[in-house]
Amino acid sequence: QVQLVESGGGLVQAGGSLRLSCAASGRTFAVYNMGWFRQAPGKEREFVAGIRWSGGSTAYADSVKGRFTISRDNAKNTMSLQMNSLKPEDTAVYYCAAGSGLFPLELKIAYNYWGQGTQVTVSS
Repeated sequence: QVQLVESGGGLVQAGGSLRLSCAASGRTFAVYNMGWFRQAPGKEREFVAGIRWSGGSTAYADSVKGRFTISRDNAKNTMSLQMNSLKPEDTAVYYCAAGSGLFPLELKIAYNYWGQGTQVTVSS
């Protein structure tokens, strides 16, 4: 079992920045691939960014490329998402996820564990 807790959400103006964090506890964090997903009201949960267990490979949704950066610190059992140049369409609940295996990071089936989510609201 892995427990995931997100933090760092909030209200920000368009063009601003936020840094989300995901703290993991339970089984060895370093063996898990990690990802960020988001869900806006009335929409499906969608992939935002992912990072392999080693940190050597990352993936991003086209909508956030060049603006968001995912990183992890296996020594501290944490993962982060630096979000810059935020847009109103980035408004959503952001979820941290963990999983093992070789599925593409973009797929929800790649992840076995999910956090409760943190709200990000970007005002225009």
